[in-house]
Amino acid sequence: MVNIDQLVRPNIRQLKPYSSARDEFKGHASVWLDANENPFNSGLNRYPDPRQQKLKTILAEQKGISPDQIFLGNGSDEPIDLLFRAFCEPNQDQVLIFPPTYGMYEVSANINAIDIQEQPLTSDFQIDLEAVLPRLNNPLIKMIFICTPNNPTGNSIDASAIEAIASVFNGIIVIDEAYADFSEAPSWINSIQQHPNIVVLQTFSKARGLAGIRLGMAYSSPEVIAVLNKIKPPYNISTLTQTEALSQLEEPEALEPVIDEIVREREWLAEQLSTLKMVKEVYPSDANFLLVAFDNPKQLFATLVENGIILRDRTSAVPNTLRITVGTAEENHKLINLLKEMEA
Repeated sequence: MVNIDQLVRPNIRQLKPYSSARDEFKGHASVWLDANENPFNSGLNRYPDPRQQKLKTILAEQKGISPDQIFLGNGSDEPIDLLFRAFCEPNQDQVLIFPPTYGMYEVSANINAIDIQEQPLTSDFQIDLEAVLPRLNNPLIKMIFICTPNNPTGNSIDASAIEAIASVFNGIIVIDEAYADFSEAPSWINSIQQHPNIVVLQTFSKARGLAGIRLGMAYSSPEVIAVLNKIKPPYNISTLTQTEALSQLEEPEALEPVIDEIVREREWLAEQLSTLKMVKEVYPSDANFLLVAFDNPKQLFATLVENGIILRDRTSAVPNTLRITVGTAEENHKLINLLKEMEA
C-alpha cells in the first residue's frame, strides 16, 4: 500500500497551516466579533464556510464516498496547482504527461519549477504501455496526469492501461474527468479506496453548465485530501459559488436531460461533418466536443471567425485539427449550414 505521508514534500509535512476564525469556532452564535468582518448584514458580509461542509455532504452522498475524500477548488486548476506544491520538489522532481493533453498540467509544472516528462499517446490516442511502464521506475517522477476523456482528442483512455499504471506506480496519479459525464465509462472515483494515491478531478464547468462559478472537485483518499486542505487558501470557495452549486445539486434530475441532449447533438454533428469533402477525419469523442481534421484548418478558422463562429485551433497539438464544442441545435445547424455553403 502506498504511504501518502512519505510522498508529501518534507516542508509541507512539517507546515503548520493557517487557522482562520471560522476554523477555530464552528458552532452557533448570535454575535460574531472574531473575524474582523463588516457587522452590517448584506447577505455576503460574513466569510464563507472554509471547509464547504454542506456542499461536500451532498456531493459525498451522490458519489458514494465520505466528505473527507473531497476537496473543492477554484476550478480544477487550483487542485492541480496544489498537488504540485504538495508532492513535487521544485527544481528536482518530475511529472509525466501524455500529449496531446490538457495544457494546464504543463503550465502548472512550469510555474512550480517541475520538470516535465512526456510520453506521447499512440496514433489512436491511447497510452503506450510498453513504452511507459519502464519509465515508472524513475524515482524522480512523483506525479502522472491522465485526462480521460482526453482534451483535446475527446476519447476515453483505456481503463486497463490506467489500471496497469496504478498497480505499479507509487506516486500520485491524477485522473482528470472533466468530461466524464458525457462518457459511458465508469468513474475512477470507484477506485480510490483500492488506490489511495489516485486523485480524480471533476468540475461544475462542463455538464453542469456552471463554468462561471469556477468550482472544481478533487476526490481521493482522506490522507491526500487532508494535505490539500492544509495548504489551500483559507476561504478559497466563495459564498456565491457554494450557494449556486448547492442549488443545482438539490435538483440532480435536471442534469441527465442536458447531458442526453448534448450527446445527441454531438452524434448529429459528427455525422454531418463526416459528409463534408473538406473534412479529413472526425475523431471519436466521449466528451462535449469533437476534434476534426480539415484540409485547410487555418483558412477555415479565419473564415468562420469572419462569420461570427469561433472554434478552437488545435493544430499545434494535433496537425490539421480544429476542436468544435457541441452547441445548441441552432448553433450546430448554423455551423454545418455555413460549411456546406462553403463547399457548394
